[in-house]
Amino acid sequence: MYKKILVPLDGSPLAEAVLPHAQALAKSEGAEIVLLRVPVIPTTEFISRDPAVIARIVDDMEKETVEYIDFEVAKLNNGGAKASGLTREGSIPDTIIEVARETHADVIAMSTHGRSGLQRLLMGSVAEQVVSISPIPVMLIHPSTN
Repeated sequence: MYKKILVPLDGSPLAEAVLPHAQALAKSEGAEIVLLRVPVIPTTEFISRDPAVIARIVDDMEKETVEYIDFEVAKLNNGGAKASGLTREGSIPDTIIEVARETHADVIAMSTHGRSGLQRLLMGSVAEQVVSISPIPVMLIHPSTN
């Protein structure tokens, strides 16, 4: 039923909590896991007015993003899963859906961050946004279930 599982990660342990679940699903279905990271690049005018400084910071963030995804893909592959990784820039929920379409993912597996109240109001919920716009099933893992 599931041949490709898209797993968006943000680099946090909470987001990574979905990985054992994605691995189990991939193993049971013979599916490939596609890891995705969309880096959050801060508004550059708050960082510096020097274009060289801004470019170096953005380059460092992009490098760290690629290294992180490569590391997580290697861990999955070494654990017997079939995995690949991607990095993209853009609006996080929209980019997740765009990559799901590009990769022909059958399901998106992600962890919620468990925010509530004011924190959720101020920061929003990427998971909630993805669920509301996704044309494919979304498997959500709540941090308390890990």
